[in-house]
Amino acid sequence: MNRKLRIALLVFFDLMAMWFIIPVAFSRIVNIGNITGIVLFESLFLLTYFSEKVLNFIKKMRTKKSGKIITNLACIALVAVFLLATTETALMVGAAAKDPEPSATVVVLGCRVYGERPSRMMVARLKAAQKYLEENPESACILSGGQGEDEDISEAECMYRYLVANGISPDRLYKEDKSTSTRENLLFSKEIIEREGLNKSIAIATNEFHEYRAQRIASSLGFESGAVSGKTEIWVVPTYHIRELYGILYEWIV
Repeated sequence: MNRKLRIALLVFFDLMAMWFIIPVAFSRIVNIGNITGIVLFESLFLLTYFSEKVLNFIKKMRTKKSGKIITNLACIALVAVFLLATTETALMVGAAAKDPEPSATVVVLGCRVYGERPSRMMVARLKAAQKYLEENPESACILSGGQGEDEDISEAECMYRYLVANGISPDRLYKEDKSTSTRENLLFSKEIIEREGLNKSIAIATNEFHEYRAQRIASSLGFESGAVSGKTEIWVVPTYHIRELYGILYEWIV
């Protein structure tokens, strides 16, 4: 391998690994997304660093029939993973760009609360919901999220306080404070929509990467839905993007 190319790749893989390490170091965010990213790019770093030895090992393996089979299967697996990730990413981008109908019922999907304070990701969702509600004064809004063990109030209550403090009338807000997953968010919100006679066309307020899976679940529950996407901060984008790839795959399988 060309020396300059090798150095460039080493720097690139190291920087990518750091991108996944930053959420761990500064916000103690540890999930399957950044674990995968760290392992992937540190492995690529080591493979590049020892590229000559790796290539010689592969050449030696391919002198045997069993070695050829193993290396061919490994290549097929890598291509399959790449195509799967690319397909999922395209679906995520498409879902995030899907506009909701005017005056749809907004369903804000809850996420972490620190004590009684909304996380940055929750604030991003709430800002997106607030903007849509201001532009669509006939829309109602369901705030969906239960209370975690380390949360002093429910996610629904935290979101309610935020929107009221930012000028949204309490009369437009409905709290759903029992859910513990995206499916429950939407299932329990459906019960409120039917009970209160709200518009059955919904606008899902969540982060961009989460819109596809949320809309897929909403469709399975009989909803027509669109995206009201909160902006994900750049330093956590790869971590949550990769975690969501696993989430989508799980949703497809089950």
